[in-house]
Amino acid sequence: MQSWREAYAHLAPAQALAALDVVQRVSRWVDIIRDGGSEIWVAVIDSQTVGWITIGRGREGTPRSTELEGLYVLASHYGTGAGQRLVEAGLGAEPAYLWMAADNPRAHAFYRRNGFRPDGASATHAIVGTPVHIVRLVR
Repeated sequence: MQSWREAYAHLAPAQALAALDVVQRVSRWVDIIRDGGSEIWVAVIDSQTVGWITIGRGREGTPRSTELEGLYVLASHYGTGAGQRLVEAGLGAEPAYLWMAADNPRAHAFYRRNGFRPDGASATHAIVGTPVHIVRLVR
């Protein structure tokens, strides 16, 4: 959950991020795993979980049959290659799409290096109750 908080620290109030309920998040992850609709990969360095990626089936009407649903790495491990290894393990070179916060230059650069480009689709998504402009990237 810490990597998620760090990723959205510039977009959502610190109090809202700090107030996230770990028990609720665990329950949600149990449901995701039980559903079996997503593949989950975890990056572990020196016995510490430093990041994760989830890959799922693209929803109806989307540009690809595979969605990169989430990719998060602890800020202390940015630039270590953990995120890149997660993308390689979870997606390889497979065509896919993802949604991301429009205001995230670091992530845009990362995804651009991995062949993703904005396709013009955008929306607003609530992150801990805060509206955030998101864009879709495709490769």
